[in-house]
Amino acid sequence: MSDNALRNTIIIGSGPAGLTAAIYAARARLEPLVLAGTTPGGQLTKTSEVENFPGFAEGILGPKLMDAMIEQAKCCGAELEWESAEKIERDGKNFAVTIGGGKVLKSRTIIFATGAAPRFMQAPGELEYQPPKGSGVTYCAVCDGNFYRNMPVIVVGGGDSAMEEAIYLSNLCKEVTIVHRREGLRASKVMVERARGRKNIRWELNQVVDEILGDGKKVTGVRLKSTQDGKTKKLEIKGVFSAIGHIPTTGVLKGLVDLDEDGYIKADERQCTNVPGLFAAGDCHDRRYRQAVTAAGMGCKAALEMERYLAEQH
Repeated sequence: MSDNALRNTIIIGSGPAGLTAAIYAARARLEPLVLAGTTPGGQLTKTSEVENFPGFAEGILGPKLMDAMIEQAKCCGAELEWESAEKIERDGKNFAVTIGGGKVLKSRTIIFATGAAPRFMQAPGELEYQPPKGSGVTYCAVCDGNFYRNMPVIVVGGGDSAMEEAIYLSNLCKEVTIVHRREGLRASKVMVERARGRKNIRWELNQVVDEILGDGKKVTGVRLKSTQDGKTKKLEIKGVFSAIGHIPTTGVLKGLVDLDEDGYIKADERQCTNVPGLFAAGDCHDRRYRQAVTAAGMGCKAALEMERYLAEQH
């Protein structure tokens, strides 16, 4: 299809949400264009083995799963470009999407599925021990907790998400230590009480992760630093679970679509935003579950609703 043509839909993002949307849209003969970005595949390309995606009894490597989704989308008829959306504007009832080099693409609808990125602790060793470079640093207990059965781990953070992660891990791990920079916790009282009720959850308050230690391949411990007197100490652990929040990659939508206070896209149960014809799917909208399978489900819903929207316009 020529660059000047008015497309039925442009899907922005190439994680599970965007690629599932592409598969459904392509099978409906809507000729979707996927702006896959310069590093396609989303957060799953930075994980090692995925054990909780249906259909893979023995698990599958994250990059391999995403490569398979990309190939399936292509086989169904989706077109992929390794570009990112630099600007999105309303063009009457349609949309104008500016990509690299100032090229403008036009579409009747958009499915926005760019995901979210975890906030980094900014500690030495954090990048070194993230998959696929190494192992031991992760941002999702539900995704990766099973790899740390009967091992000591830490959870970094003081909000509800950190408490949820710690409680979940306490069912799997030998010992879970919650590390937080202050004495006070942002988490709700009930979540703190639940965490404190677990016998194998320890607390390291007024502490920050000063360095993540390892053997070059996997994490072996952390050095903590007191926020009160600067003293340091070492903990021998096997996993670091960071729960200090995510940053949705939605900056390009500011001023166009309703976002919440943290930048997540507001969408209803049908993945519809406040802008007719613009749908949201995956972690750029979902701040609760953040799972590959739920993102894929949202991508499916967004594509089906997009198809219905187009039908109603004729």
